[in-house]
Amino acid sequence: MKNILIQSIRVFFQLLYFLILIRILLSWFGNLRYSKFGILIHNLTEPILGPVRDMVDRSPIGQGTMLDFSPVIALFIMNIIQNLLYRLVMALF
Repeated sequence: MKNILIQSIRVFFQLLYFLILIRILLSWFGNLRYSKFGILIHNLTEPILGPVRDMVDRSPIGQGTMLDFSPVIALFIMNIIQNLLYRLVMALF
């Protein structure tokens, strides 16, 4: 049971990392961002990146910058959450 949970957590977060990286790459190509694929990637990643972007915009880091650091910060936060979930599963089983 423990191994299944750990594998599920790993696959889930790898999928999220991959989707966020695709979104970063799509941001470099304006026309692909508005394709059906780009809209799908946006809809899958926005629940994670949106709140992080709002948090960054309210901080001193986000004021006046033209670069969006929310994917980098989201990946960092997701890594922390993934490690916490691993520890929780290990402690419970």
